[in-house]
Amino acid sequence: MLERLLQWDREVLIYLNGLGIETYDGFWQAVTDIHTWAPLFLFLIVLLFRKFHTREGLAILITALVMLTCMLLLTDLTKEWVGRLRPNNDLGVNGLIRVLRRPSTYSFFSGHASSSFSVSTFTFLFLRHHSRWAFLIFLWPLLFAFSRIYVGVHYPLDILVGTVAGIVLALVFYRVYRSLIQPYIQ
Repeated sequence: MLERLLQWDREVLIYLNGLGIETYDGFWQAVTDIHTWAPLFLFLIVLLFRKFHTREGLAILITALVMLTCMLLLTDLTKEWVGRLRPNNDLGVNGLIRVLRRPSTYSFFSGHASSSFSVSTFTFLFLRHHSRWAFLIFLWPLLFAFSRIYVGVHYPLDILVGTVAGIVLALVFYRVYRSLIQPYIQ
């Protein structure tokens, strides 16, 4: 069963990665780079402080940073424990895909997917009642996560599990904030 799932994962990666067009490589290289998204992070921080009082905005921001730190630690520990090679380092796959990046760390699960979906979900939960456009924040993690398949460094299951892990952790931290932190802020 597991081998069949992993085979499907390889086949989907080869198919999706094969859809890439050299003309768009620069775009996807920029999308996969975290520094490209710095203006979005600044915008979200400004929006947070515009929609909430300074004290509550600061508490939300600190909670988000703690959540992000936990997510990154969980991702790194899982990668070391599982030890799955990235497609760009797997000799059975890397000759069949376009490889635009060559990280040497392990693959399962995607830190890009988990961190971006945790931050986006957490932010959405706070801003959904303040802006009817809050759902647009999910465009970032969708592009960010897909870019990892495009550049050849993650399998689709890495992205899927990272997405679920990020959303679940965001929901947990949101509940913790609402029940343990928010009562003391107001």
